[in-house]
Amino acid sequence: MSWSRSCPVRGVLLSVLCFLLPLQPASAEEVAMADQPDVIETPEVVVSATKTPIPVKEVTSAVEVITGEQMQQRKVRTVAEALRLAQGLAVFQSGGPGTLVDVRMRGGTPEQTLVLIDGAIVNSATLGSYDFANLTSDNIERIEILRGSQGMMWGSDAMGGVINITTKRGRDTPKIAAFAEYGSFTTIREGATISGKKGAFDITAALTRWDASSFSAINYRRGASERDGFHNWQGSVRLGVDLPKDGRLEFNFRWMNGITNFDGFAFNPATFTSDPADVLGAKSTSQQYVYSGSYLQPLTNWWSQKLTLARATESLTSYLGSFQRNLVTGVEDVPFQTASEINTTSNRVEWQHDFQIAKPLALTAGYQFREQLGENLDTLTGATTIPTKIVSSNAGFAEAKLNLSDRLFGTAGIRQDEYNTFGSATTYRVTGGYLHKETGTKLRGSYGTGFRAPTINQLYFPGFGNPNLKPEKSKGLDIALEQSLLSDRVFLSVGYFWTRYQNLILSVFDPVGCASIPDTQGFCAQNIGSSMAEGIEANAKVQLVRDRPWIKSLDIQFQYTHTSTRNETDNANTRLPKWPLNQWSAILSYQPIEAVRANLEGRFVGQRFNDTSNDESLPHFYVWNASFTYDLNRTVQVYGRADNIFNRKYEEVLFFGTPIRSVFGGVRVNFDMPL
Repeated sequence: MSWSRSCPVRGVLLSVLCFLLPLQPASAEEVAMADQPDVIETPEVVVSATKTPIPVKEVTSAVEVITGEQMQQRKVRTVAEALRLAQGLAVFQSGGPGTLVDVRMRGGTPEQTLVLIDGAIVNSATLGSYDFANLTSDNIERIEILRGSQGMMWGSDAMGGVINITTKRGRDTPKIAAFAEYGSFTTIREGATISGKKGAFDITAALTRWDASSFSAINYRRGASERDGFHNWQGSVRLGVDLPKDGRLEFNFRWMNGITNFDGFAFNPATFTSDPADVLGAKSTSQQYVYSGSYLQPLTNWWSQKLTLARATESLTSYLGSFQRNLVTGVEDVPFQTASEINTTSNRVEWQHDFQIAKPLALTAGYQFREQLGENLDTLTGATTIPTKIVSSNAGFAEAKLNLSDRLFGTAGIRQDEYNTFGSATTYRVTGGYLHKETGTKLRGSYGTGFRAPTINQLYFPGFGNPNLKPEKSKGLDIALEQSLLSDRVFLSVGYFWTRYQNLILSVFDPVGCASIPDTQGFCAQNIGSSMAEGIEANAKVQLVRDRPWIKSLDIQFQYTHTSTRNETDNANTRLPKWPLNQWSAILSYQPIEAVRANLEGRFVGQRFNDTSNDESLPHFYVWNASFTYDLNRTVQVYGRADNIFNRKYEEVLFFGTPIRSVFGGVRVNFDMPL
């Protein structure tokens, strides 16, 4: 038996890691390949950082990638579950499946994170944020999380960063797959997928359903007795055609239909506050459609262009219920009878051109048209709260990219947006990085600006909207050191970030400032807020063992985020709501043999405040989940997942419920299609 250890560079840290990572027997394959030429592997690429595919080692921005394969191995059901374990994010849900999920990035608010699905902007035109409640992980190829002020490339809403979600692409032999799952909270999930490539055509198409009940939105430990239900349908298609001369035509479609029962709050006249309430009959129905198409065509060996057309629509209807019980006072009454329907549309057209000016220099330039439409209706009275309003913009952007000898990297770009509501916004961004290939060490840094256009609600909502609002603004920097060791079996990174938010839009009582706005009665939205966030982001990925007896693979991934925030509005100097000082997560993946895999994942969230005045404190919590898969053969897989295995009692959002110990199991089948 021959033995191998991959330690190409010597040093104290490397020697320690070599000692910790066990010697591995050289496999027969390794022995046979010892005298063969190196195998060329396609490097992992990132698109969101520059809107062009670049290898990860050349990226000079803070980016994290979560693949569909990783989510499938861990049996992650929703995108929100995957994002919970990512760096720099605070992800909290107001109850069980289907209830509101907020995603914050680097001290920002949910409205300051731009979310795209297959090139379509899905942030709400009326609220500004994207609710991840109905987005499952089914048929998703990858999630790219780009942290930092990204207005230069992506425009409005990218003040804290960008989350870019891509549907799976059909590859290899056409096949059909199906799954069925049952578990706690009377959960039933099932779905089917067709995918593959034949000649120049490729396709993936998926349809899934998810039903759950027996989960109270308001924490049942606070006395809520009614259990709320969730019903979700989701369909997606990605169809592509390879064209001559490396061209490609692609069409994407995603449909999400969610029906969710929820709880709310009841007014307490004795304290003039709102108390948590168990509400019967409260329900929301959401219909979301996401369409996009793209045409990519190289025009010469140094010039290529890509045209993207995208549209996202949502119709959200809500009814506040027929009966409620105040969980603090015990008073039972009928909630205020109202029902609303919010219809929003987001259109995006972008034409991008990429030029290879010389070997070390490339240029990306483009034009984007963005349009958001929204209306608000009272379905009980038939009245129109907000008639259809439009916020639109035209933008031009350009970025230069430098690559010197695959060691020195840099980008510099500028963007100009012209809006129909407030005028113009100029953003810019510069990044740089140096890779010492001999030791696998990379130093990178960036500085950029961002902005967020006022939403339709902030501009036009009766008794509150202010048509004179200006955009929110941000500026931020980060610097990080990354280290690859032992032939990329170990990856370590640690970085510092700083972000400043200004001109934040807040709702205030100001009779003088709001006097010129009709029907506000002294209460309106104004650009008076400011805040700051800074912190540390650290990450480690280690392939502990490979190809040992009963250990085909053993991997661990760990991330830590420290986020210090400060509300600088009116010299408040309080911490920003919903932001914990410390968070960490860990994923341990063990594969004893090819057919079996087990995962253990943990998450810690530190103490945080639920309100801006820092009066409502939420304690820290940790939660651990486990999952396993067993491939009975090439066709059939059985799997299971246990959430909150130590049955921790905690709340992500004050008053709202979280899962007790819960167990789910299912079976997945996969067949090749003889085409």
